[in-house]
Amino acid sequence: MRQPNLPLPAWKRSLDLLFCAAVFPIFTLVTLFMAAMVRLTSPGPVLFKQERIGLGGRRFRIYKFRTMHVAADTRGHQQHFTALMTSNAPMQKLDAKGDSRLILGAWLIRATGLDELPQIINVLRGEMSVVGPRPCIPYEFAQFTPDQRRRCESVPGLTGLWQVSGKNRTTFEQMIAFDCEYGRRRSLWLDLKIIVLTPVALLVQVCDQILGRARPAPAAPREPAKLDSKPAFDAAEPASASIAR
Repeated sequence: MRQPNLPLPAWKRSLDLLFCAAVFPIFTLVTLFMAAMVRLTSPGPVLFKQERIGLGGRRFRIYKFRTMHVAADTRGHQQHFTALMTSNAPMQKLDAKGDSRLILGAWLIRATGLDELPQIINVLRGEMSVVGPRPCIPYEFAQFTPDQRRRCESVPGLTGLWQVSGKNRTTFEQMIAFDCEYGRRRSLWLDLKIIVLTPVALLVQVCDQILGRARPAPAAPREPAKLDSKPAFDAAEPASASIAR
């Protein structure tokens, strides 16, 4: 088994190993389900590997259940992330309103976090912990300021303070603040509290996703009035831009 890049506190490593042992039966069942689901809906591997940034800016590969079609285009996500960094918009997922890149039923798998279960492999290898900031993608890390990169001073995790404090309802700057706060306050009791609150946060996330998909798409913007048309009595309110990842 690969050892962590930097030693974890004994209590944190013990908690990680206990968690992995507890969820292994669930991981096995979900793997069988995902294998059948992928085979029926989208040819290709069950697991998806992606390079992420871990402790101290070190790169490693995470494992996820594949929820997108093979060779899905990621340029839209890069543009979406840049927009979130430079705005005060909530960290809504790109697939909140539907995404043609997803395989059938994948939106629910992603909303419940089940697609992240293979990352217990990363936890066992010491590259991740159960609790910590989510590991970012290299192109995201490249855009961080030095202060924002302080979130990488903690071992990345499956869940964290940001996830149980609003997640998709928060802004990019709030996410950074929560992740840095976790690094300052990290303790056994805080980790246990975050683990206990995670199922509630996932339930809220699923409800938000269901409600978001049920809402009608925003109306198309009106065409500009012709120069010779009569002015309206009431000026139209400008529509707020919504960002969905």
